Amino acid sequence: MAQEAWKRKELTVGQVAERSGVAVSALHYYEREGLIHSRRTAGNQRRYARDTLRRLAFIKVSQRVGIPLARIRTALESLPDERTPTVDDWARLSQRWRSELDTRIDQLVRLRDDLSDCIGCGCLSLSRCVLSNPRDELAEEGPGPRRLLAPGLKHDEDGERQAC
Repeated sequence: MAQEAWKRKELTVGQVAERSGVAVSALHYYEREGLIHSRRTAGNQRRYARDTLRRLAFIKVSQRVGIPLARIRTALESLPDERTPTVDDWARLSQRWRSELDTRIDQLVRLRDDLSDCIGCGCLSLSRCVLSNPRDELAEEGPGPRRLLAPGLKHDEDGERQAC
């Protein structure tokens, strides 16, 4: 009689895909990129350790908050291969990203609070627009959206938004 899937120490690629919600093709890609590992059976079929499910959950959540795969791989490399990672292992790993995530949260809050009037406005008020950059003066500060990357936007005494 076949052992129930939850009791198995190793899972097939189909079982991992079904349980994790990650497509088989993505599992193969993650394996090629060194994010997860499998062993091959005598019949050349992949078998994944059960802790792969936790690693996949970590990958999905990390991607969702904008962490690049290269950084995810580096983080996963710090986890032990010889045993299932503990709560302390995961806490240590996620603590490394705390300040980066706090910075991203601050950027998103600024975007939400300070740019909601600008997005899609068609700039009918160029004379007051905090993103306006006549004669490309911001080019000397470097590439990209310099004012969007700035620490934030503030309001002057008249309530008009100004770049910080």
